[in-house]
Amino acid sequence: MPQTTNRAIDLDQALEQYDSKFRFVLLASNRAEQLVRGARPKVEGVSKKPTRVAMEELKGGLVPWAYGAAPAPEVPEGAEGTGPGSDGAGTASS
Repeated sequence: MPQTTNRAIDLDQALEQYDSKFRFVLLASNRAEQLVRGARPKVEGVSKKPTRVAMEELKGGLVPWAYGAAPAPEVPEGAEGTGPGSDGAGTASS
């Protein structure tokens, strides 16, 4: 049976702040890219690797993020101008 390390426990605790592992990895990769391009780390002495630094910053809640605006609802094709309140444009007359 594999032993759990402190890093695994720390990572599990960090993931409780996010809605999914995917979100955590996505945010960490974006932050690591910023660090590679020259952004200053928000934590000191953790590691020299940008991915580790980014993960530590996320675990500490030092990287702000938001979901963003909700996407606009999609309109099905052919439904334009045929709903209630439309002027009837686009319909064939008999």
